[in-house]
Amino acid sequence: MSEAEARHLEGALQHLRDLIETARTMPMSASVLVNRDEAIQLLDQARRNVPAELRHARWLLKERQEYLEQAKREANELLESARVQAERMVERSDIVREARRSAEQIVADAGAEARRLEHAAEDYVDQRLAALEGLLERTLTGIRKGRERLAVQLPTEEEESDVEEVPVFDQDEAQASRST
Repeated sequence: MSEAEARHLEGALQHLRDLIETARTMPMSASVLVNRDEAIQLLDQARRNVPAELRHARWLLKERQEYLEQAKREANELLESARVQAERMVERSDIVREARRSAEQIVADAGAEARRLEHAAEDYVDQRLAALEGLLERTLTGIRKGRERLAVQLPTEEEESDVEEVPVFDQDEAQASRST
């Protein structure tokens, strides 16, 4: 602001003040009568003499306010985006946690089922082997009895002397005698 502009502004404002101070008062009131045209002319002069720096400062304040509002909107959008992303991450971690728990349960159930099937198979095999063992014992007993029945009892020396000699039929000899 130049010194001349400052003096003009100050002069216009002082003249307006003087106008208001010297104005006639209204009877029984604190109000005064001011020449409207003269007051408006002084205000216009003061406005014209407002320094460019002051106008620029007003413009900067307006720009600053708009910038702050835009920054606030962007910050709110960013916060909302972060909140949504955090919710998604929580959902994913909940889903992953639930999937892991479910997988662990499936593995545990499969292990229990495998053990149950293994025990059932062992029991079945044991039953089949026991049945086979019983069958083999009965068969072995039958074989022993059959062998006992078929076993030739050789006579003792005393019994041999008591027994007359029985002629033994020789098939080869009989055949040879028939052919001659």
